[in-house]
Amino acid sequence: MIQTDRDSQVSDSSWKGLYYAGGAAALAAVIIFRRNFGAELFAFKGFGIFDVPDPTPVRASEWFVLLQDDTIVGLALFEVIDLVNYALVGLIFLALYGALRETNRSAMVAATAFGFVGIAVYFASNQAFSMLSLSNSYAAATTEEQRGLYLAAGEALLAVNNPGALAQGTGIYLSLLLVILAGLIISIVMLRSDVFGKATAYTGILANVFALGYFVALAFAPAIVWVPPTISAPFRLIWYVLIAIGLFRLAATINNPG
Repeated sequence: MIQTDRDSQVSDSSWKGLYYAGGAAALAAVIIFRRNFGAELFAFKGFGIFDVPDPTPVRASEWFVLLQDDTIVGLALFEVIDLVNYALVGLIFLALYGALRETNRSAMVAATAFGFVGIAVYFASNQAFSMLSLSNSYAAATTEEQRGLYLAAGEALLAVNNPGALAQGTGIYLSLLLVILAGLIISIVMLRSDVFGKATAYTGILANVFALGYFVALAFAPAIVWVPPTISAPFRLIWYVLIAIGLFRLAATINNPG
């Protein structure tokens, strides 16, 4: 069946709201894209606003105490904000699939699949709320046997995700890798797209290539593992802004040709 211009316009109009939502998500991600708000919390500590432990807790007993003393700080240090960030990235990826699906459908299907699997893995790996629940149960326990069980369960959760440790769980690394690969594929597809242009594409390629350097440093030079994300960060911020502009522009042109 041959698709008419009218059919194409109706099909595109169904994506209009998602394009606006994806653009808004990209701008929101600019604000909270950082993976760890510890540095900001330490800055507020100097003004007496937050009581942030130094160093960050590592053992379950230490996390339990922090989560009871200051739940907001505990959850922030446990990277709970990443759950919001990954949700925003998922919305961005979905909107980009709609915008780029006609440019290279197979590549966009693969990129979207990588992205959503990575996001799902991260949601399964982030143990912030599970640790909070265990902390509450530990505080309410009345016997040493109960406390010991909760501590053991806490240590098991920390084996999956422990923000205070140098090495993270496999799920954290896998989720980050899949999301970065998804972003790289999308950026390459953008090279052939009239919606975003070459500047957006090359900015995304640089952001995601430098981000992949994190895994190289992690394997061969852990002492400088912070360098690739630091280099990648400004490119990612700019990429999100350019994505937002492109998605807003695309949404505005639907049903308004010419």
